[in-house]
Amino acid sequence: MKSAVVVFPGINRERDMAKALELASGVKPHMIWHAETELPDVDVVAVPGGFSYGDYLRCGAIAARAPIMDAIQRHAARGGYVIGVCNGFQILTEAGLLPGALLRNASLKFACKVVRLRVDNAETAFSNAYAAGAVIRNPIAHGEGNYFADAEAVARLEGEGRVVFRYCDAAGETTMAADPNGSLNHIAGILNERGNVLGMMPHPEDFVEPLHGCTEGRGIFDSLVRAVAA
Repeated sequence: MKSAVVVFPGINRERDMAKALELASGVKPHMIWHAETELPDVDVVAVPGGFSYGDYLRCGAIAARAPIMDAIQRHAARGGYVIGVCNGFQILTEAGLLPGALLRNASLKFACKVVRLRVDNAETAFSNAYAAGAVIRNPIAHGEGNYFADAEAVARLEGEGRVVFRYCDAAGETTMAADPNGSLNHIAGILNERGNVLGMMPHPEDFVEPLHGCTEGRGIFDSLVRAVAA
C-alpha cells in the first residue's frame, strides 16, 4: 500500500501518522507539503491531526483551502482512500469531502484522554480488521470535536451505515458520560457516500505498537492494507 501524509504549517502529528502507515504497510509514506498541487501515485492520503496553523480561528477552514486540497479532491473522486484524523477530520468537513462540522466541545474545555469507540460498521475499507460491535480504545486531544450536522445529513449517515465509530463505555453502550465532546448521536467517525473517505476525531495512530501500551488503533491501518490488496 502506497500512501501520502499531508503536512500543514504548525502541525505536529504527521510523523505519528506516517509511522502507523509504515508499520501496517511496510512502505514509507510520502510527506506532502500543503502548498504542493499534485499528489504522487498513492492508494491512501492521510490528513493528520496536530493543530494546523496553531489551532486558531477555524484552522480546519484555512487548511481546507490549501493548494493540495484540490489534488486530494481529485484523488477521492477517482476512488482513492482518504483518512482524516482530529484536525484532519475538521479539514475534510470544511473541504466538503464529508458532511457536517466539528464544533467546540460541549464542555467548552479541551479534552485529552483515552476514550472507547464502538465499531458500528465493520464492513468498510477502514474497519474490516475489527469485528462488528467491537469496543476499542483510542486517545483524543481536541477542543473542537463536537460533531454536528443537520437532521437530513444525520439521517442519511445513520440510514446508510456511514457512522463507523461511536463513543461508548466499556460495555459498548453509547452514553453522554462516555461521549467526550457532546457529538450528535455520539458520532466519532463517519464515511462519505462512496465509502472511500473517513473522518474521525480520536487518534488511532497513537495506539499501533506495544510501545504505546495499546495496539487497538492498528486495525484501521491494517484494514486499509486489506482494502487496497483486495
